[in-house]
Amino acid sequence: MLLTRAQREALKRVYHRAYTPMRDGVHFMNYFAFRRTVFLGPGCIMVPFAGMLLGIEPDGYTHS
Repeated sequence: MLLTRAQREALKRVYHRAYTPMRDGVHFMNYFAFRRTVFLGPGCIMVPFAGMLLGIEPDGYTHS
């Protein structure tokens, strides 16, 4: 799936919000595994986050 640059940057921000490093710097899921959870939605990409779905528009705007 092709993502725009703005979508990739927004997805990286969501990843860092969801998986902040522990004291030893270990993540529970790496970024590429997180990116595989993305699927196409109506005009945007969708990603599961904190028990809900976030939509990321082509311009990077993120909404639930």
